[in-house]
Amino acid sequence: MATGVYTYNDVPMYFHFSGPGTALNGPEPMVDMFVRDITEGIADTGVRAGILKCATDEPGLTVGVERVLRAVAQAHRATGVPITTHTHAGTRRGLEQQRVFAEEGVDLSRVIIGHSGDTTDVDYLEELIAAGSYLGMDRFGLDNILRFEDRVDTVARLCERGHAAKLVLAHDASCYIDWLPEAALPVVLPNWHYLHIHNDVLPALRARGVTDEQITTMLVDNPREIFSARGAY
Repeated sequence: MATGVYTYNDVPMYFHFSGPGTALNGPEPMVDMFVRDITEGIADTGVRAGILKCATDEPGLTVGVERVLRAVAQAHRATGVPITTHTHAGTRRGLEQQRVFAEEGVDLSRVIIGHSGDTTDVDYLEELIAAGSYLGMDRFGLDNILRFEDRVDTVARLCERGHAAKLVLAHDASCYIDWLPEAALPVVLPNWHYLHIHNDVLPALRARGVTDEQITTMLVDNPREIFSARGAY
């Protein structure tokens, strides 16, 4: 957000006064804002968004969070761009997200349930897959949340069970982040960088029996499929 203010629990104050369930009620203003970013461009840059992102963290489906999820779902239906999410995997928040999206008529095969790699709960992950969504095994390098070996093991187990076609791999890394002083990041999180998957994760997956075909599926075919499914519905 341009303000630098970000929350997992509520909407900005502006939206407390307009939209469904507020004093002024009416349609959800976030939908038009999201659609405009996709069809016309973000602010006055002319750069059009190609994916929608929303978040549900440990506090769960608060009133504000549910509004955002439903607005994202409606903007997705209006434009066809895919949805990716932030979740708290330890509390199985992806299931709540799928429920809300389904209530809004979203095709769950056009949704990535993000940060799914933060858990080793394969039963939970297979439940998300069974509903149709992709899993974002997307925090390689954040070893403070879950050990590298556990992340690799979970991906390998899912591949063994035939789910490579529903997995995407990433780091959740960024060019700049102000969580810690810049000099401290490589000390605290030495593997949280853009080379970690190719340098470390892929060799570890191959050692666990994941095939090159499955790796290509996760890194190339699945992202292409996600962004190829276009059009409002």
